[in-house]
Order: sequence, then C-alpha cells, then structure tokens
Amino acid sequence: MIKLLVYLAIALAIILIVQLMRIYQLSSEVKGKHIGKADDDDNRSQGLLMLLFVLALFAGLIWLLFDVRGKMLPPAASDVGTISDNVYMFNWIIIFIVFFATSFLLFYFPFRYKKQKESKAYFYPHNDKLELIWTVVPSIALAVIIIYGLSLWGKMTGTPDPKSMVIQVYAKQFDWTVRYSGADNKLGRTDYRLIDDASNNTVGMDSKDTAGWDDFMVRGEFHIPVNVPILFKCNAREVMHGVYFPHFRDQINCVPGITTELHFTATITTDSMRKITHDTAFDYVLLCNRVCGSGHYNMPMKVVVDSPDEFKAWMAKQHPFFADLYNAYHKQAVPTAMK
Repeated sequence: MIKLLVYLAIALAIILIVQLMRIYQLSSEVKGKHIGKADDDDNRSQGLLMLLFVLALFAGLIWLLFDVRGKMLPPAASDVGTISDNVYMFNWIIIFIVFFATSFLLFYFPFRYKKQKESKAYFYPHNDKLELIWTVVPSIALAVIIIYGLSLWGKMTGTPDPKSMVIQVYAKQFDWTVRYSGADNKLGRTDYRLIDDASNNTVGMDSKDTAGWDDFMVRGEFHIPVNVPILFKCNAREVMHGVYFPHFRDQINCVPGITTELHFTATITTDSMRKITHDTAFDYVLLCNRVCGSGHYNMPMKVVVDSPDEFKAWMAKQHPFFADLYNAYHKQAVPTAMK
C-alpha cells in the first residue's frame, strides 16, 4: 500500500510540474514573449549559470579530495609500491591539470561569448600552428606517461633478484593455494592430471620430481619475510584470475596454461603497519581483481609480513607435502633466500 501511495505521489508531482510549465508558457505568450526563442536576458542568465556551475563543481571536487584523504590505502609497503605511488600521482597531476583547464573553458566560453544582438561569429576554419601544438603536446605527455609506466612494469616483472625466495600463487574458483619452494628454493614440477583436491594436492605436484619433495602448501593465509625479495610464480586452474596485492601496489594476471611472474620486497611488517595505521586489526591481503565467477568476492587471502626471526619460526612449523620422501632424502634447512 505504501509503495502504491509513493508511486501516486510521484505521478502527481510530474503532472503538477508539467502543468506549471504549461501555465508559464501561456503567460509568457500573453505578454508577447516567445517561450521557445532565447533572448539576450536568457543568454546572460544561462551563461552565468554555466560559470557558477563549473565553479561549484571545482569546489565540490576539491572538498572531496580533502575528505577522502584519510580513507585511502596506507603507505606503500614494498619497494615496487613506492614507484607505483609516484607513477600514480604523476598521472593524477596531469589529469587534474587537463581536467580543470578544459572544463573551465567548456563552461566559460558560453558565458564569455554568449549571443547578443550586436555579436557576430568569426569564421576561423584552419590554423596549422595551432593543430601542430595540440597534436605534439599531448603526444609528448603520453610518451612520458608510457615510458614512466614501463619503468614500473619492468620493476614488477623484469629480471628478479637472484636471491629471491620463490613462491607459487595458484588460483582457482574461489580460493588461493600458496606453495613454498622449500630448502632448495626450487618449485617442483606439477601436472594438471595429478590435481586431486581430496588429497589436498591442489596444484598437481609430481612426487617423481625431487625438487618438489620439500615444497609445502598453505591456504587461508601465508607469510613472507620483510626486506627479502620474493618472486611469485602465478598460475590459474580454470579461468583468468588477478593476483593483486593492494598494499604492496603490485598485480598481474593469473592465466590458465601459462606461468606469469611478479616480484617485490616487502618493507613494512604487519605489526609495524598496524602501528602506522593505528589499527590493531589491520592485515595485508591478496585479492583477485578479475571477476572470475559468482564466488569472486570470497577470494581475499590474508598476508602476514614477518620479521626474519618470526618468519623462521613460522617456517619451522610447516611440513613438506611429500614429508616421507623429504625426510628420507633431505635434511631440514631454511630457504636459500633466508640464509
């Protein structure tokens, strides 16, 4: 019943507005004013309203920037993140300069060059110098943006530090499995035909490859050490996923059938970031930023950045997936990257 009354009120309001517009039109015609033709007064008022609108738009945007300043992501927590933030801010500066300049001119011109009885348009069809300027200047700006962005891409996906700890990030609908390379810092061979979720062999590890005997897998959350370069090898089972570390400002597509790589060095531990943010419940997260299906929203995974000692203690509690084979042929050791 309430919905019906609301719909009726809306319908009556629309009818009222239409009737008021009709009355205004008839009264204007009685006064000898053609309602469908703008005069000088209309041009002046519309031009002034346009100018006031763009100024109000700028004021609202500036207020919004200050309002959300404390609600953004905390400081970048990786070496890559620092460069990423610089590229991000550089792009925003260019965008704001262009936005404010073009938007102001767009609304200022109807105010400044409004039609008046004595005004006459000037026909100006061509100017080679002007066209050269508005072609060359944006081209230079875009070239700078692209080159600057490529430097970040190279930092994220280029040749990693030889001492990097190797970790596999494996995505499937709708969770993550993280596999550590163990004491030899080498990931063992996998085969999709060996995938068996019932036995927790989520990534299809091959027991015949000795390099994988010390590998172990975790789900739900994973740990990385601070100030140690990490090389992530990313794989997906059935559809494309996005490996996205928002606090480290790093991401890459996770594509079925191929291995993609990204790397970074975490520079702030979880405990330190909690102090920086004044949030005792803060946690780093791994997200999927590709809409990979109906359960996409279930894919956040907790990431813990430990001090070296904390990481060693956590590693000591982990057990290789092929524990029997590992214990028979290998001695316990910390990963190469931690030595």
